Amino acid sequence: MRWLVGWSSIAASFGTAGRLRSDPAAPRGGLADAPPGTDPRDPGADAERTLLPVGAQLLWGDPDPLWAVGDWRPDEIRTVTADPADPCTRLAVLGCCGADDAALRRALSAARGGALRHLTSWPGSYTAVVQAGRRITVVGDLAGARPVFYTPWAGGTAYATAALPLADLIEAQLDIGHLAALLACPDSPEALGDGTPYVGVRRIPPGHALILREGSREITGYEPVASLAVAAPETEAGRAVEGVREALVDAVRARLTAPRHAPETLPHDPGPVPGMGPADRRAARGMPAPGVGADLSGGSASATLALLAAGLPGAPGTMRGQTGPGGRLLAVTFNDLAAPQGREAELERARALAADPRLHHVVVAAAEEALPYADLDGPLTDEPGPSLVSAARERRRLAAGSADHFVGHGARQVLDAHPARLADLLMDRRRRHLLKPVAALARSAADGGSLLVPLTVYAAARRLARTPYRAGLEAAAARLRDGRTDAGTALGPVDASLAALAWARPGPAAGWLTGEALAEVSIRLCAAAGRPPLSLRPGEARARAVLARHAADHRVFEQAVEVRSQRLHAPFLDNQVVRAARALPESLRVQPGARASVLRSVLAASGVRELPPGWGAVTHTPHETATRLGLRAALPDLLSLFTTPLLADAGLIEAGVVRQALTAAADGHPVPLDGLAELVSMELWLHRLLSRRGTCWTGSTSLRRRAVPTGVPTARAALS
Repeated sequence: MRWLVGWSSIAASFGTAGRLRSDPAAPRGGLADAPPGTDPRDPGADAERTLLPVGAQLLWGDPDPLWAVGDWRPDEIRTVTADPADPCTRLAVLGCCGADDAALRRALSAARGGALRHLTSWPGSYTAVVQAGRRITVVGDLAGARPVFYTPWAGGTAYATAALPLADLIEAQLDIGHLAALLACPDSPEALGDGTPYVGVRRIPPGHALILREGSREITGYEPVASLAVAAPETEAGRAVEGVREALVDAVRARLTAPRHAPETLPHDPGPVPGMGPADRRAARGMPAPGVGADLSGGSASATLALLAAGLPGAPGTMRGQTGPGGRLLAVTFNDLAAPQGREAELERARALAADPRLHHVVVAAAEEALPYADLDGPLTDEPGPSLVSAARERRRLAAGSADHFVGHGARQVLDAHPARLADLLMDRRRRHLLKPVAALARSAADGGSLLVPLTVYAAARRLARTPYRAGLEAAAARLRDGRTDAGTALGPVDASLAALAWARPGPAAGWLTGEALAEVSIRLCAAAGRPPLSLRPGEARARAVLARHAADHRVFEQAVEVRSQRLHAPFLDNQVVRAARALPESLRVQPGARASVLRSVLAASGVRELPPGWGAVTHTPHETATRLGLRAALPDLLSLFTTPLLADAGLIEAGVVRQALTAAADGHPVPLDGLAELVSMELWLHRLLSRRGTCWTGSTSLRRRAVPTGVPTARAALS
């Protein structure tokens, strides 16, 4: 994990060195001795103690220190000052940022006057921190892939880009209500609020910034706010698609123009192995290749990034001398030998794309050892996420990649239209744009029901367009209270679209939660119904919520599959790409195949016009067959995991019900597999959290600090 952490307070008595002020050699701004009679176990006494993040690199010191923690590369940490005579007005940018130092200084001058949007307009994925005197501003991203967390501490506010360090700092207990909401309504920010799995640790919403002024804090948005009821004027379709192309090309170029990296230590190669090439042997040793690479799954998102990265002039994919003169972009395709059915066309498209002479194609083949649930041991992530059950499978693929590796995550959530956008079109009286998407749903329906699909979808969209925000959330809360989660039904394309035509809906794991847990989440929804929403347009609101959930899951994915010396890059989640995609007209986004059409135009404008047949076909991974095979193979371990689960101790599930569901899923019965993955992932995360021995903080006079010091709370407050 890589994160940054800092704090701001009124007393400014925090220290950045492990010495006491009573020590004559202590640096200026050190800590004072704890006053007599102070209880060392009192959290408020921490203001008088030295406290340092473990393995931290100090970016600037007192009175408002900032650290970078983890294996940051030298080019990923940049600091600039506005004027050498004013060292307390400075900017730190952590991550991959395509701006030069002059652009950073201009943005620092603008941010000093309160204009924060300039800090988010560069290509790349990064976190920006501005210090202007005693005012600290921490800017999050639009999607939520680089979140910012904060917590009150010792008369001020501590902030970080990870929740666990702050939870360790205040010794936070688990927020069982947040975990329940994460399982019951994962796509509903109204249920999750600004909370985290830790009590007292908060998250700023995507598109917002945290401003600290000597202990006080403010959360403000930096994006322009449009009308809540009337749609903004649509951008012309051709110009909007060109904007997406420019943003994607700039995002890819920002990664390619950054310094190239190789693994820190190359393990010894034992020599030739029958049937294994050099790349296969290196991947088996768990080390990425030097340079830049990309996924090539056969889908439109990964193919677009691979072809753009390989085609930019003067920026070859790999380091010169590693794979021959000039180098080629390393493209990685995963071939699941255990469940090959249904992926033949996708693999054939990947082979056709890999015929490009600018690509060096590597196929990673694996069988039962790479199924979902095959290896449930892994690192502790900052938060729970469904990717924990397939981390070993994904890590095997990524280990064959490069030190900087492109993935197509986020393309569907950024470019596709959420079904609720049909209601937005009705609100704008643009009914004719519903014809093609509704006809496509009718063609995908089962035989015999296609004639009723257009009327059913239109009625559902019309009902959502006429349902106020408050009424929609209260209806969702009533469904949870009544236990109407619909978790046992398998949803086809039509049923899934109809279920998505709502302000909020239960998640796939909601059917296994206890009545008390569902009632607590319903209380959260009712409380949120009384607060004004960010948007009164249901399609726009639900699309942003789904993107935020996917970005949070992608962040957990990055931590769960982390390969040493490797960086994963998801350009579709960059600020500029998200902004450009939001400018796409709704009438274009709702059309069938809109994402493939936009990406095809992006490639054509970049000089790539020859694409294999079937390119852009909708694919859904992971496949149900592989998931059921993995469940069947790992069933004894999963049943043992849920013999005395921590989720049951917290009152969220009943162990026997979940064990029955696991057995039924392994036997092939219609069970929501996504919901089981969320349950298993959260149980694994809780076990890893409670079994950890370390902490994120150290200090010569500080006590050992850990999150969840007393274990999972079992006593639940009575609901009123």
